Amino acid sequence: MSVDRSGRLSMWRAAFVVARRDFTAILFSRAFIFFLLGPLFPVLVMGLAGGVGAQVQSEASTADVGIAMEAADTDAMLEARREMRELIGPSVPRMVELERLSPGEDFDAVTYLEEREGSLAAIVTGTPQNPTLTATANRLGRWEGMVALVAAHAADPGAQTYPAVSTTLVETSGASENSGRLRTAQGGQLLLFLLIMLLASMVLSNLVEEKGNKIIEVLAAAIPMDAVFLGKLFAMLGISVVGIALWGSAGFALLTAAGISLSDYANPGVGWPMFFLLFAAYFAMGYLLLGSIFLAVGSLAATVREVQTLSMPATMFQILVFFFASLAVTDRGGWIEYTAIIFPLSSPFAMVARAAMDDSLWPHVLALAWQGLCVAVFVKAGASLFRKRVMKSGPRAPGRKRPLAKLLGAVFRNGSTPPA
Repeated sequence: MSVDRSGRLSMWRAAFVVARRDFTAILFSRAFIFFLLGPLFPVLVMGLAGGVGAQVQSEASTADVGIAMEAADTDAMLEARREMRELIGPSVPRMVELERLSPGEDFDAVTYLEEREGSLAAIVTGTPQNPTLTATANRLGRWEGMVALVAAHAADPGAQTYPAVSTTLVETSGASENSGRLRTAQGGQLLLFLLIMLLASMVLSNLVEEKGNKIIEVLAAAIPMDAVFLGKLFAMLGISVVGIALWGSAGFALLTAAGISLSDYANPGVGWPMFFLLFAAYFAMGYLLLGSIFLAVGSLAATVREVQTLSMPATMFQILVFFFASLAVTDRGGWIEYTAIIFPLSSPFAMVARAAMDDSLWPHVLALAWQGLCVAVFVKAGASLFRKRVMKSGPRAPGRKRPLAKLLGAVFRNGSTPPA
């Protein structure tokens, strides 16, 4: 065990001790169980919201086309619609009979649509040879051609012949492969963002708790404050890795039980094994970058309320960074993508998307080296601020001394007793 001349542990050895202490204390606590269960509630809420939203959207998108023609024409239109539905599919709107008109009878479609409620969105009047479609502007543009096709088939079904089409199935195409990789890129970015934001906030609550019960002062008396910063940062990274491993294993087991495999999705540009490896590396880089910022913010706060106030700008800024990195997916090879790659906080998200879209590996080597350098700078700056703010141990001007009365006043204002 290496120690310096004053009898203290070296910084790296002390950081390892702090990391091991925090890691084991959190891993074997009851709070870790609730931490593992925490993501289940957002996932459950998102699943329920998605199901309810899909049901509402399905109900809202239901729209019927009414037919108000003479009896023979109405039957011909409904039969033609049925045949078109079998041939074309769900793009053919549902048609319902409104009224069978007598020869020469008029029908006020405008008044009928404006005064009736329900799913009726358009009305076809006239004859199959000369149909009239009454609807709102967006419905007219969508259904005019389809109604014309149905009316033509109703007017002369014998003349409408459709040849049988031979089909050949392929597993994939360039367009479907690109579309699938784009979805993988967006999903990878979203998952990376959620994991980093969910897990990086743990360092704040842990730091404020130890500042409140004076554990930080005990640690500062034995080891350098920079080591406390590093130890806490990497301990929380280790806890995050354990949590992700457990969540990933549970998710993989559920997907396997449901008969879903990775082969059902588009293969990322670098392949699934390398994609997972790069995802883990970019998670570590993004977590260390944001975690160092959160630890520095936590050193400025004395209470949980102050932590929430000070961390809000950092959280909102990170959301903007995520949106910027998401925009970079649509600008491959453009200045937006390169800017997102160079900017430290957005670089992990941009490179995860690039791993899904492109098969080149050398950009990831450069990006990880750049992000590693940025992590070192962020950790150094965060540790410096941490050291100055947590124990007020920053350098003072030569000859400047803190008066005893000022020290005692600060102690009694804080409601604590002076140390022995």
